[in-house]
Amino acid sequence: MSSSTTEASMLNDSQQFFEVKMAALGDTRITTQSLRQRLGDDEVLLKVDKFALTANNISYGVAGDALGYWRFFMPNNQPDNSWGRIPVMGYGDVIASNCQSVAVGERVWGFFPMASHLKITAGKCHAGGFSDISAHRDGLSPLYSAFERTSQNPYYQVENEAYDILLRGLFTTSWLVDDFMADNDYFDAQQYLITSASSKTSIALAFAIKARGKMPSIGITSAHNKAFVTSLGCYDHIVSYDEITQLAGDKKSILVDMAGSQRILSAVHHHFSDQLTYSCRIGMTHHSDQAPLGFTGEQALPGAVPTFFFAPSQLKKRSTEWGALKVMQSIGLGLADYINFSKSFLTIEHTTDIDAIDGVYQRILAGSADASIGQIISM
Repeated sequence: MSSSTTEASMLNDSQQFFEVKMAALGDTRITTQSLRQRLGDDEVLLKVDKFALTANNISYGVAGDALGYWRFFMPNNQPDNSWGRIPVMGYGDVIASNCQSVAVGERVWGFFPMASHLKITAGKCHAGGFSDISAHRDGLSPLYSAFERTSQNPYYQVENEAYDILLRGLFTTSWLVDDFMADNDYFDAQQYLITSASSKTSIALAFAIKARGKMPSIGITSAHNKAFVTSLGCYDHIVSYDEITQLAGDKKSILVDMAGSQRILSAVHHHFSDQLTYSCRIGMTHHSDQAPLGFTGEQALPGAVPTFFFAPSQLKKRSTEWGALKVMQSIGLGLADYINFSKSFLTIEHTTDIDAIDGVYQRILAGSADASIGQIISM
């Protein structure tokens, strides 16, 4: 099958990437590369239509080396390998294909770099989608390599695209966190403690916890965001970071740490001590005070050992037990409810000016972005 396209001029054009310095996330640049005229066997060219940028994506950059996120979209033919591309969730369109199972014009959902285009090697094709099986994907989670055909998603609504890419990934993570805790009888705890309570991932977790109705949640946030978090109505109780010691320290608790702050993580552990039956690390919204990957020796914290949560592991477990279809249906129904809930407090801001992207990124990186605004970007 020869390469084909509905936008022939695109193949003679260039692609742009928003890249960050892997060791200094505040340093950014826009790079431009030519698009190849011919596609290799099974190669597919996707035009990235839109993608979401949240604090969750910043966490990908912070944990890029430890969890392999930099390997998903490695810059090619770059003399300086200190730059990386942060994965983001978005929608794209197939504008050229040399794969018999992928048609030009298909619209897909998946993980992209912050870019205008993405060229992949398509494989593992099925009715619902296909994956990028490029060599550099070997050993990486297949979850981030999959592209879903919107035509086959029963929950897809074009008017919800922005909310979907803002919320689906983080809601899936949050749903799996609560499922993991329930699967382990909540580690004998009586409540959840959730840091960075204003972050979208934390709000999604509180929503999932409330929907299950088995356990109360306490949101821990900045004094500045306390009123906003309270207005959501999905947490049972809200405290600011300087009010942690006012909580009842004798109550067995699960900590879900979205902040990633050494100071905050230490404060919660020391206050609850042995009553902290599980300490789950996910986000790194407070990356400027990043907690070390492990606390050892004199730094060791009382209570449960902080453990990173890897969503694909729980997803794989549930898919084996329930079947992938049932898992996706459960998550999809929950997400649909969460999107409807989010419309009550979340406003979409769509940036299309390439020169304005850095400003959006820097605000999210600094933690100064308005929690009630969802950022969508097109390059």
